[in-house]
Amino acid sequence: MEDNFVEGLTEVTCDVLVIGGGTAGPMAALKAKQRNPELNVVLLEKANVKRSGAISMGMDGLNNAVVPGYATPEQYTKEITIANDGIVDQAPVFKYASRCFEIIGELDRFGIRFQKNANGDFDLKKVHHLGTYVLPMPNGDTVKKALYRQIRRERILISNRFMATRLLTAKDGRIAGAIAVNTRSAEFLVLRAKTVILCMGAAGRLGLPHSGYLFGTYENPTNSGDGYSMAYHAGAALANLECYQINPLIKDYNGPACAYVAGPFGAYTANSEGKRFIESDYWSGQMMQEFYNELQSGKGPVFLKLNHLHPDTVGEIEQILHKVERPSRGRFHQARGTDYREVMIEMHISEIGFCSGHSASGVFVDEFARTTVPGLYAAGDMASVPHNYMLGAFTNGAIAGEHAAGVAGEIDLPEFDSELVSLERQRVLAPTRRDDGIPPNQLEYKTRRLVNDYLQPPKVTAKMQIGQARLAEVREDLERALVARNPHELMRSLEVSSILDCADMAAQASLYRTESRWGLYHNRVDYPDKDDDNWFCHTLLRKVDGRMVSEKRAIEPYIVPIEHEERTAYERLRVSNQA
Repeated sequence: MEDNFVEGLTEVTCDVLVIGGGTAGPMAALKAKQRNPELNVVLLEKANVKRSGAISMGMDGLNNAVVPGYATPEQYTKEITIANDGIVDQAPVFKYASRCFEIIGELDRFGIRFQKNANGDFDLKKVHHLGTYVLPMPNGDTVKKALYRQIRRERILISNRFMATRLLTAKDGRIAGAIAVNTRSAEFLVLRAKTVILCMGAAGRLGLPHSGYLFGTYENPTNSGDGYSMAYHAGAALANLECYQINPLIKDYNGPACAYVAGPFGAYTANSEGKRFIESDYWSGQMMQEFYNELQSGKGPVFLKLNHLHPDTVGEIEQILHKVERPSRGRFHQARGTDYREVMIEMHISEIGFCSGHSASGVFVDEFARTTVPGLYAAGDMASVPHNYMLGAFTNGAIAGEHAAGVAGEIDLPEFDSELVSLERQRVLAPTRRDDGIPPNQLEYKTRRLVNDYLQPPKVTAKMQIGQARLAEVREDLERALVARNPHELMRSLEVSSILDCADMAAQASLYRTESRWGLYHNRVDYPDKDDDNWFCHTLLRKVDGRMVSEKRAIEPYIVPIEHEERTAYERLRVSNQA
């Protein structure tokens, strides 16, 4: 790589700017262009849209498909409300559930095949606690290629290798565009826009994996929380950041054990005695609490059990798990001499992160994907619609693109203060002005070790407060001693800044909610009980006058009523001793 930094500043204008080229972003750009072909739509990506994002290697199935004959939008909305302990604004969930079947049909026409039965109907499998929503994808490795073909067909302008660093706002608070830096040359790009859609994925590099590898994460490691950080600095509200993402994974491997895939074939999560201890392998905070409890008991570790199945059935599971999404999984087991037919597969608990796709922590949005900043939208794993997964990213990306295009067609290009660009260039390039200092990988390792030591559940007030003090020291290092010797390290430096912002937000949000909720996700030891009287609400975090502040927000009246007995269904996941 060329180590020289290139001085340069280019300004472009567009109607709709989409930041993030993974799953939600390309769909948002596609729908914005189709809504109004006259609009200038730009898709910005810090890598290359052809192979970026969490679905770069494909996906083995849709985890939350609402297909007529199997489920209704009302049933799905109830399911997700229960899974997220009732802390849900149902309108965005219901809108997703009402639109996603249409999106499945569109993906099918793109050439992405979904498993069908002998009658040619979609063949869904049951994994969730209540309903049937899992739709396997036999050629799931083609999903990104098919999506890329569509955005090229619409002649959408793609800017690869540009990393967005901050959002631009007008004097009235409306969004006005974004600032980006080239990850290969450090040249700057100012993108003026009427509307902006953030689709930048989860905060996947927040906690540190047990392996110690910075990029050995459960989530796509290129998703470093940049969108969370940018939304925060633009003044947008972020919701429920104390509701961490924590997932079951294969021990020593940075990927899920995939009971989602294996469960419908008869596999299940078991303890060291080979016995099932939870009724449902659908991931929720309460499921992870039971998983954690079993790990700590005399019956741990926890395993994925397949060795009771017929060898042909195991082979069918391997065809899916070892060839789609994470092909390295098969090589990992082969190197260890592990055969699913003979032994159970040891599982463990992932590092923490922010991700609405698997939990509920994200930039706060309504049913049209609008944030609290006018003209700014968010979709995918960084928006607050809970338990969204890949199909949610596609569907809510489509919703965001359509609405943003409608708004962009009716307003003028907002003005912004050019001094913001000058200040941002100074901030971004500061690490390149130093001859010596701390390289980004060292500062990132330190930050994420502190996250593990002080913020990982079970959460303890004194530990989180110590964590805040230690993270403040890291911020001093970041502002005074971080060094970037080439454009690649400059990108890593910017990612470290986002990771540190997310760590600060995780501590702030967790200290604010003085109760335990969502099982392991927010298991706060000094406040062990759920307190519906005071905390049956969203918590919103935002930047006000340069400070991080938190507030409560009431949950909107439910569209689909939930009885109290239903809402606590996930608290009864453990298999009884008698059973």
